Amino acid sequence: MVNARVIIDKFIHLTGFKGFCLLVGIGGMSSLSFPPTYCVPILLFTFPILLLRIQNAKSRKNAFAQGYWFGFGLHTIGLSWLVNAILIRAQDFWWLVPIVSPLCAILLAFWTGLVGVIYYWLRPSGLGKALLFAGLWTVCDMSRAILLPPTWWNPVLTGFPWNPLGSAWEVPGQLGNILIQPAAWIGVDGLTFLTVLLVLLPIYGRKGWIALVGSIVCWVVVGFIRLSPAPIAQKDTPIVALIQGNIAEDDKINNTDPRRIFQNYLSLTEQGMQEALKLQAEQAIPNRPIIFAWPESAFPGAIQYDSMARSVLMQAVKGATAGILGAITRDDQEHIYNSLVVLSPDDGSIVTQYNKTKLVPFGESQPWYIPFHVVPGEPLTPGSGVESIHLPGVGAFGPLICYEVIFSGQVVDEKNRPQWLLNLTNDAWYGNSAGPRQHLAAVRLRAVEEGIPIVRVANTGISAVFDPYGREIARIGWNVHAEKAVALPSCLPPTLFSQGGRLIPLIISILCILWGFFTRKRYNI
Repeated sequence: MVNARVIIDKFIHLTGFKGFCLLVGIGGMSSLSFPPTYCVPILLFTFPILLLRIQNAKSRKNAFAQGYWFGFGLHTIGLSWLVNAILIRAQDFWWLVPIVSPLCAILLAFWTGLVGVIYYWLRPSGLGKALLFAGLWTVCDMSRAILLPPTWWNPVLTGFPWNPLGSAWEVPGQLGNILIQPAAWIGVDGLTFLTVLLVLLPIYGRKGWIALVGSIVCWVVVGFIRLSPAPIAQKDTPIVALIQGNIAEDDKINNTDPRRIFQNYLSLTEQGMQEALKLQAEQAIPNRPIIFAWPESAFPGAIQYDSMARSVLMQAVKGATAGILGAITRDDQEHIYNSLVVLSPDDGSIVTQYNKTKLVPFGESQPWYIPFHVVPGEPLTPGSGVESIHLPGVGAFGPLICYEVIFSGQVVDEKNRPQWLLNLTNDAWYGNSAGPRQHLAAVRLRAVEEGIPIVRVANTGISAVFDPYGREIARIGWNVHAEKAVALPSCLPPTLFSQGGRLIPLIISILCILWGFFTRKRYNI
């Protein structure tokens, strides 16, 4: 029988090109833990190898390289679905097809490289090894939310905190419901910390494996207990009709037959309203308000100036308290916004609008240091920040457009807490790939973190509704032309995470880094 320790030792001491291939390979393998594969056990193999290679690195430069190339593989494979967006405009950017995800990984891997060099500098003993590595990984991973500081690079460029390791526990169904419950206290970054810590425990041998199994059992028990309360009440929240138009991205970009697109949404909205009215009649709460929601940039035209289309829409859906539409808008200074627009039930006039604040780097904002045009259309202008919108008879909801929902701890107006969240998005760019599933996982985790139900309406899917425990209560699948009416549950009292935010996992991580610092070995470097 081959000795497993001998095999691991060979992996640890590989150098040169073989070592490079190993690091990129195990980094890429680690991405299989992300949705929709959820292969978390693979981290029990990849992360211990990474830690031990850094522990045995020959220099600080080499330690940085160990972490960097691991991160390069992790993000290259984890973001491989980005190629679908390039293929939509292949006639212009065909040359980006093989390099789009590696280009993103080149930037994002800096943070895993930083983990390597700092860990190598400290190299603690005992339990400090796993604690230090988990703390460093979490702090550096959290830093990706400000990867490209807007005050330095570009006034409209934001970070990219996609695929934190904590999202690996967002397994579909009841098992996932149980496993993501700690996010209510420590957020997805706290789940990332726990993930790294647990997968490193086997380096301590038999005791480590026992601790790993015991920790998982405790995790499951805690999650199960939190899900035990009675069903959530349904009061002070509306019935929402999700309208998934399933419009091909080529048709949206080229504005192909806008009349047909509008008629498509109008017909679906009428069906959705009929379903919502039927649901309203069945509810114990009389006169429950009804809202319908279209996806991001769904309206095919200049919504501000098309009063006739707005009026026709609202006249056709009598009984709605309000209509919420995704649209591209302009102001008097010709600034262009990605907006969420609220229409009055009386005449279709615009009651209010929310403008997307966090713009997608290279997708909606054009960095000054890129010498060629990469944004599909004119660059957008960011809005003024997260907010709550109050509608008469409905209460407050928190608007989020597409990518904004991936920013843990930054989705709710803390001074004006909403009763539900609404995420309008268009994942048609990314095809039937891992991208829309990873995006959906972020939506589910935001519900648990904030204790607030969340509605996601997507152009081609996946549209869904999650209760404040992250349990799925409605779904429209990928590439489906459909509508669905859902009576939203009430929100929970503010969670610990909603009050403390990302400061909670940050403090936990810093304490572990300090532990590692005070148990470090006295190397002369």
